[in-house]
Amino acid sequence: MTHLSVEMLAADPAGPITSAGHAQLGIAVLAGIAVIVLLITKFKLHAFLALTVGSLALGAFAGAPLDKAIASFTAGLGSTVAGVGVLIALGAILGKLLADSGGADQIVDTILAKAGGRAMPWAMVLIASVIGLPLFFEVGIVLLIPVVLMVAKRGNYSLMRIGIPALAGLSVMHGLIPPHPGPLVAIDAVEANLGVTLALGVLVAIPTVIIAGPLFSKYAARWVDVPAPEKMIPQRPSEDLEKRPGFGVTVATVLLPVVLMLAKALVDIVVDDPEATVQRVFDVIGSPLIALLAAVIVGMFTLGRAAGFTKDRLSTTVEKSLAPIAGVLMIVGAGGGFKQTLIDVGVGQMILDFSKDWSIPALLLAWLIAVAIRLATGSATVATISAAGLVAPLAADMSTSHTALLVLAIGAGSLFFSHVNDAGFWLVKEYFGLDVGQTIKTWSVMETIISVVAGGLVLLLSLII
Repeated sequence: MTHLSVEMLAADPAGPITSAGHAQLGIAVLAGIAVIVLLITKFKLHAFLALTVGSLALGAFAGAPLDKAIASFTAGLGSTVAGVGVLIALGAILGKLLADSGGADQIVDTILAKAGGRAMPWAMVLIASVIGLPLFFEVGIVLLIPVVLMVAKRGNYSLMRIGIPALAGLSVMHGLIPPHPGPLVAIDAVEANLGVTLALGVLVAIPTVIIAGPLFSKYAARWVDVPAPEKMIPQRPSEDLEKRPGFGVTVATVLLPVVLMLAKALVDIVVDDPEATVQRVFDVIGSPLIALLAAVIVGMFTLGRAAGFTKDRLSTTVEKSLAPIAGVLMIVGAGGGFKQTLIDVGVGQMILDFSKDWSIPALLLAWLIAVAIRLATGSATVATISAAGLVAPLAADMSTSHTALLVLAIGAGSLFFSHVNDAGFWLVKEYFGLDVGQTIKTWSVMETIISVVAGGLVLLLSLII
């Protein structure tokens, strides 16, 4: 679509947007984001509806005809759901298979059996990182909380010493590593290479999770020394199962899509010939759709059948996995609609024009925009989608590696300082039996550390590669 604002806001329709146009666009963006923030925080409206209304408000404030704003929004929603909707669904199925078969419990129990004492926080961050790969953040928390509480109680550990590493592992995966919805949408928006983003994401994630998890948990445990709340220890999924899959095969199933996507990236670098048979084969098997589909099909046997699931039970598991993601899909889709509306009214061009005169690096600008939207809306996914739409034009002249780093800068910014407008904040508070002040001292500070450390590492990598 053409930039609507080039015709509507510029003094010269054939030329660049004038300063007056920039001013109106800037006000329109702030007003659109303000509408979304107000609807989510004040009126408690679902993020999908808030993003829809906010997108139309943005178009109206920018002076776009309403039918054009609607067309932009629906086009963005459609393309985003088409791009990542199936991947989110496949990830949800794999996560549900992992949980219901007892595979997640098997990973947890095996690692905990070999860890003890000072190694326990490191074991927790490893468990959370592996389990967090295919799972949504909220699902990962629900799965891991029983383990965190039981380990803290049985081993007489401070709850924060065990809980913070687990939360850090989940949060870093959620913000930086595809196939989580935020990174996938950002990759789609800035047209980054998924394999390169995944490889660099892992490179950034490892030191980030170590600093924000096991290392920070020492201080968090001193600041907030609370025992595990008895009433919050729920039943684990595998307690009703007669058998469950083995440790090795479970880990292999979870890591299969990651291995396939990384293999594609490696072959692209080594072979670098789009016509070569080997590269064409890996382009297919390493695509996110095929990689995740393969993991789901393999998981039905290695996880589902290994746990004794019948065909009917497998079918029910798949069916139940899809219902909870309807909200996520609609939020991601509406975020894509908002992103497209931003682009079509000319905001991307405005950011480009401004950034030429600023000495601020594009990666830092992307991080700052994501931080601002995260603080305002409370949603890491909304922050990622919106920021990606705003800075997408900056990726036009970037190398493959720097485009991937742009995605990671957005992801890092989207995790900054979770507070009372974030559902994750309340989830952690209730499960761990904390008050608001204690949650800010632990969870909110941990999220900020992740954001700053990951953002710093991204900027450092941009100077090296």
